[in-house]
Amino acid sequence: MKFRSDPSAIRGSIAPVITPFTAEGAVDHRSLRELIRFQLEAGSHGISLGGSTGEPSAQSVAERIAALRVASEEIADRVPFVPGTGSHKLDETLELTAAAKEAGADAALVITPYYARPTQEALYQWYATVARENPDLPVIAYNVPSRTAVDIAPETVKRLFTDFDNFVGVKETTKDFEHFSRVLHACGRSLLVWSGIELLCLPLLALGGAGFVSAVTNLAPGAVARMYELWQAGDLVGAGELHYRLHPLVDLLFVETNPAPVKWVLAQQGRIASDFVRAPLVRPTEAGVARIRTLLAEGGELTAQI
Repeated sequence: MKFRSDPSAIRGSIAPVITPFTAEGAVDHRSLRELIRFQLEAGSHGISLGGSTGEPSAQSVAERIAALRVASEEIADRVPFVPGTGSHKLDETLELTAAAKEAGADAALVITPYYARPTQEALYQWYATVARENPDLPVIAYNVPSRTAVDIAPETVKRLFTDFDNFVGVKETTKDFEHFSRVLHACGRSLLVWSGIELLCLPLLALGGAGFVSAVTNLAPGAVARMYELWQAGDLVGAGELHYRLHPLVDLLFVETNPAPVKWVLAQQGRIASDFVRAPLVRPTEAGVARIRTLLAEGGELTAQI
């Protein structure tokens, strides 16, 4: 809540923390607290929970609310907290967003409603409702067409940014780099834009991006945070070197469906109690584990850097 009045402070490496489960499949709040401490000690500039990496669609609303309360308590205003509060249902989205506000979140990250394939007008109305219902909470759209089958057009982002003071930005998880540029061109540099595509995190900063929400921070939070800090300090060579050194870990994320590979690694490291993922996901296959081990051997030194 400390950063809610100034969303422009939500910059840098915002870690989209996984949701750990016990071996029996229950949400593991103890491991969640440990993961957040790990992120804070490593220097992450913010924490998110409940985005795609957090398996939100496999959890009940009550489970998600309980987890975000635990996260907010553990973060304790040390860095911005930006939980994912979106769903494919508007009533659930409003309930989750209200709960995040009450728990002390600094902004709400709201995914586009998936499966329904809404029009641009429908997307405008969706986000307008969320912003209108929560006038004192910054709202960030989460654009991830690879998972939702719908893309927020730059013109729609501009309408929302113009019409609602608390609509402050967008997390762009699209490989169409031209889209990043068109969004910023339409809205101006005061719109906050974060990259959700790992290998576009550094390039987006050159266009005026606010930072990134990169799943690779679950494995190498110190390196990802340092990449942003080097860029800010004007050390473009150093930032670029880290970008390329992170490549093997980025590839590791997607050996099989994220976050299964990440959970496998974190469990092997003892950072979480179990690598359990909820259906329809499954733990990495034998072939997947072999590939994960190979990539970990290539980039694993960055996982130990804090």
